[in-house]
Amino acid sequence: MTSSVNIYSADKLHIYSYFRSSCSGRLRIATALKGLPVKYTYVNLLSSAQKSPSYVQDTNPSGSVPTLELISPDQIVKVRICQSTAALEFLDEAYPESLQLLPADPENRATVRTLVQIINSDVQPVTNLRIMKRVRCLGGDPETWNHELITEGLKAYESICKNVAGKYSVGDSVTIADCCLVPAVWGAQRVKVDFSAMPTMWAVFERLSELEEVKNSHWKNQADTPEELRN
Repeated sequence: MTSSVNIYSADKLHIYSYFRSSCSGRLRIATALKGLPVKYTYVNLLSSAQKSPSYVQDTNPSGSVPTLELISPDQIVKVRICQSTAALEFLDEAYPESLQLLPADPENRATVRTLVQIINSDVQPVTNLRIMKRVRCLGGDPETWNHELITEGLKAYESICKNVAGKYSVGDSVTIADCCLVPAVWGAQRVKVDFSAMPTMWAVFERLSELEEVKNSHWKNQADTPEELRN
């Protein structure tokens, strides 16, 4: 008789995170939705802790967050994942008994991955803190830069989402696309993006924002959120 016990059930999840990192927000939302306990280590991006030699050499060679680790009972790191979208898919595969965030059918799964990559490739990398610092050094206005590129990316998300959305981005079940969308919209709100041209995406975001798991994952509610930025 085949055992149904998850081979990772004795292992612990450990995430290196920063409260305002949208990529960290993706994992907070996903692990909360799946009901997976997580130990957090907080990495202050403003003080460049992610660039410290020990973090880059021992934890994440990209010098970024999040980093997801799976820790065995004898404190051995069984796997270390340094990219958030790879970590999201790992959580589905490693914990099949939890809420699955990728659709079972290939068509919807491909659509979800497309939406994920709009956020992951077209929005986040070109508007993150590292890029903002370089835009400023070149004499540019990082707020305008962010506003324009986030708006373009979210409009692309809307153009696909409007044809496949139900309650959430793709159908009526939460997916990893939603886990990526929510933190992206949090960032868009900070630079005052106008969402009027994205009615479907905005409606999805508002429904997601009502979920307790999403509320608890908001950047204002994290252990490393400065007191003056909390609700």
